[in-house]
Amino acid sequence: MTDWNGRRVFITGHTGFKGSWLSMLLQELGAEVTGYALAPPTDPSLFEAAGLSGTMTSVVADVRDHDTLVAAMRDARPDVVFHLAAQPLVRYSYDHPVETYGTNVMGTVHVLEAVRALGTVKAVIAVTSDKCYENREWVYPYRETDPMGGHDPYSSSKGCSELIIAAYRSSYFPVARLSEHGTAVASVRAGNVIGGGDWALDRLVPDLVRAFEAGADPIIRSPGAVRPWQHVLEALVGYVGIAERLLGGDGRFAEAWNFGPADEDARPVAWIVDKMAHSWGVQSRWRDWDGEIPHEAGLLKLDCSKARTELGWRPTFTLEQAIDAIVAWHKAVGSGQDAHDVSVGQIRAFLALRDQRASSTSRMAGAESS
Repeated sequence: MTDWNGRRVFITGHTGFKGSWLSMLLQELGAEVTGYALAPPTDPSLFEAAGLSGTMTSVVADVRDHDTLVAAMRDARPDVVFHLAAQPLVRYSYDHPVETYGTNVMGTVHVLEAVRALGTVKAVIAVTSDKCYENREWVYPYRETDPMGGHDPYSSSKGCSELIIAAYRSSYFPVARLSEHGTAVASVRAGNVIGGGDWALDRLVPDLVRAFEAGADPIIRSPGAVRPWQHVLEALVGYVGIAERLLGGDGRFAEAWNFGPADEDARPVAWIVDKMAHSWGVQSRWRDWDGEIPHEAGLLKLDCSKARTELGWRPTFTLEQAIDAIVAWHKAVGSGQDAHDVSVGQIRAFLALRDQRASSTSRMAGAESS
């Protein structure tokens, strides 16, 4: 990876699950991180458990507050902005559409406007979702050039965000004039990210952790629904890789990117329950949800051939390894180990395994060409 020592980074949504992992990853790489977000969305939260307020500059404010956001970004003087702040839950969006669109759509506008106001940011990585696509429930994985859409408020807000990002890139940060304005903007779309320290409501893995810790049977809504599951570090390392290319001035990477698991790791919910229970050491069983189920996609896959070919990115963990890492994280922290130490340990192990596999692949390619 590129040398991040002393690199100034601004992360929106740093108090969330994904933002907390990204903050620790970038700090491990040597970056100076400033975060901007509301207070942690859950109790407990990874941000508080890992003590991140003491390791970085943390601004507690709303991404919908344009003036405060601009001021915070101006104080941080970032080289790169990672925009993660969002209302992230599909079912919540049905009950709170105004909040969902205000945060996910206008929040993205405010971040890009803040970047415009500064005029010194070199790279922007705007994080949306695999659910930004117009999902036709087909077996084919979605490519970056497929149409945006969304049946529910959350999904459509992410499709809207992608359209906004593309419009700002074309209007204010065109790649053809990168040498003039100096700001490269990319969007990234990941699958269902999972990992230790996620305590969100209405998500499968956190629901399973809560049930297993309580000795109860989890309640499952859609056991046959297939999702592109992956460990959170898979996506974050991909985001960082895009940022590195943009910081290096390579405008070819200022576009949309998919980051998802290998095809065999797009698994149904029931498979995740079985594997998680086995890794936890409990019997695999659940109760069916008996309430109303709003529309959710039954099948969703991502085509990540672009990231593999042009970025050299590929998954490091198998899905089994990802689930084992989650169980190990929660059992370690549950036994009293420091959440920050456990998380950083997993980051180091992940990066070491990634480098080892990359080195092995390089040696094999060299042997075949000789």
